Order: sequence, then structure tokens, then C-alpha cells
Amino acid sequence: MTLHDDATLVLKGYAPEGEAGADDGQAELSQAYLDHLAHHDDGMWKACGAGHLTASALVIDPERGKVLLTLHRKLRMWLQMGGHCEPQDTTLAAAALREATEESGITGLTLLPGGPVRLDRHPIPSPCTWHLDVQYAALAPAGAAERISEESLELRWFDYEDVASVADASVVRLLEATRARL
Repeated sequence: MTLHDDATLVLKGYAPEGEAGADDGQAELSQAYLDHLAHHDDGMWKACGAGHLTASALVIDPERGKVLLTLHRKLRMWLQMGGHCEPQDTTLAAAALREATEESGITGLTLLPGGPVRLDRHPIPSPCTWHLDVQYAALAPAGAAERISEESLELRWFDYEDVASVADASVVRLLEATRARL
């Protein structure tokens, strides 16, 4: 099975949390991702000019009520860990876990069961058009020690209630959806 095939299966099985009609466009976004993959054999890769799927994971420590965010080097924004899929990635979940591990420096992360937590589509600078982000949550093991990567200016643990004051609405929505699953 290819990564493209896995992404298609993941998106077909994606069921947004919440009451019927209260998924804030997640079902429509899932269909847009599926349509993108149906029309673009290269839709998983950065080279796809019409946009491409990315995989991210919010690193969370539920025991302490904290979230680890990265101050992204290029964007200068506090974000969850994530990025482009790589040829060695066999699944979207594996790509999200790889990205979270690389960018946080934390070994022993595990993805929150149940598949993706949210989807988020956002425009990016040329030559590409869109990042179609498939967002997971990763649980940090007890005593996790983060280590900054070259993609970050800083890593910092934030209390849940402080995230809205430093991150944009997409990160806040991801945190809320993650907490609803805990």
C-alpha cells in the first residue's frame, strides 16, 4: 500500500468529533482532501503545485495539563510539530509521529488512539498553494525532555489555558479537539 492509498483510507474513515452538524466544516474538508488525492497522484508530495497533504501532531502531557509548541523558524509562530511527508513514510500516522519526534526531540511519543484529531487547510507561499494538514495528537511519556531541532527557534511547554494567548486559532481548535478525546 502506498502513502497515497493510506491517506485515502484514513480520510474515508475520518469522523469529526462532536454532534451532528457541529464539526465546523471538517466533513467538507475531508471530502476536499479526498478530491485532491483523486485528482493528484502526487498530492502527498511537496512538488505538487496544487497543494499537498502534510502530517502534524500536537505533543501533549495530560498529566501536567501542558502542550509542547515550537516557535517555527520560518513562520515565527507557535505551532504544533509537523511537516511534509517523506518517501520513507508508510502511513500518515507514521509521518506525524516522525515529525513530532524529530521536531520535539522526545523519544517514546505515542499517538492518541482513534486516528486524526482534526484537519486544517491553510495557504502557503509560492510555488505551492495549500497545505492540507492531517493533525494528530501525540502523548509525551512521563519525564519527557524536549530537544530543539534546526526547524525551531524555541520549544516551550504551555499550560492549556495559555495556548490561546500565543498560538493561532488552528492550534487552539486542535488542542480543544484533543482534550475532548482524552
